[in-house]
Amino acid sequence: MSGKMLAGITGVLLAIVMCCIGGAILGAGGVAIAACANPAPSLTDAASGSPPPASASGWPAIGQWSSSQVANAAIIVAVGQQLHVPPRGWVIAVAVAMQESALTNTPGGDQDSVGLFQQRPSQGWGTPAQLIDPVYASTQFYTALLRVPRWQDLALTVAGQAVQHSAYPDAYAKHEPDALAVVSTVSGVAQAALAACGAAGPWTQPVHGPIVSGFRTPQRPTHQGDDIAAPPGTTIVAASAGTVSVVACQAIAPDGSDYGCDRDGSPTIKGCGWYVEIQHGGGIMTRYCHMKTRPMVAVGQPVAPGEPIGLVGSSGNSSGPHLHFEVHINNDRSSNGAVDPKRFMREHGAPLGSK
Repeated sequence: MSGKMLAGITGVLLAIVMCCIGGAILGAGGVAIAACANPAPSLTDAASGSPPPASASGWPAIGQWSSSQVANAAIIVAVGQQLHVPPRGWVIAVAVAMQESALTNTPGGDQDSVGLFQQRPSQGWGTPAQLIDPVYASTQFYTALLRVPRWQDLALTVAGQAVQHSAYPDAYAKHEPDALAVVSTVSGVAQAALAACGAAGPWTQPVHGPIVSGFRTPQRPTHQGDDIAAPPGTTIVAASAGTVSVVACQAIAPDGSDYGCDRDGSPTIKGCGWYVEIQHGGGIMTRYCHMKTRPMVAVGQPVAPGEPIGLVGSSGNSSGPHLHFEVHINNDRSSNGAVDPKRFMREHGAPLGSK
């Protein structure tokens, strides 16, 4: 690795240290939340070299991750900053390294895998000597990530799998909460801000229960979500962090009059009944329909994953108590933006229809 690039990475890591000590947010590193949408440059200087030094006092342990493991995460983040990778990429990289090596720079692994990301020389990632260098290994990971189309809009596990081609592609999702915490600590960027830099997380089931009607089935091709059965009055929670964008009643009688939402609807009534929409990072929106009473939240209110937002009911176009749950992408509230909630939530580590 060139002395210029190594010096730059060292400077970024030192800027991170000063950020944590002084409370500034990446002022010296030149990376702010505005970088979320900035494209990263092409990378051509990916030779091996020594990792940047740790802070004088060392990094603190964070949850199950020791000081030495957090130090490796700090190197991953520092490389991402030096290469101008948006913050979402730091979270993806750290989560992948958590799964692949437990943030341990190991010289061996499955078959010929090496290093923090368990990259394989036989697959063209580099030589063993190169891959044991965490700076080089991180650079290789980011280089591959940046080639993935729309990687910032993908679920963490999907983006990670596009790079790693793992035998266990769903395993990355479980590390997103820890990756957010660790990256927040070593970068000084708030977890909420990191979540806003890409697909939000972590995710949780909005309500527990079986799926009784799925997304765009042959019987209901225009059904844009999943219906999850639950007893009336069951608490519905936000599936992830975000901001409430819509709280409304939508119930239209057959004659076109306002039916109202403070009573049970029926299949002859049109509309979502009492419903809520939440905007998440990365252009993702979730919709929650047929609530029993006026929702517990207000427009503009920030919500955390698992925060109560309403109660299961049967208002609007409904034949019984359930939650109609939708996921939309690309900032598109219409049917064109709807995606399969069951698949989306499984990829985000919170499969629907399970306890």
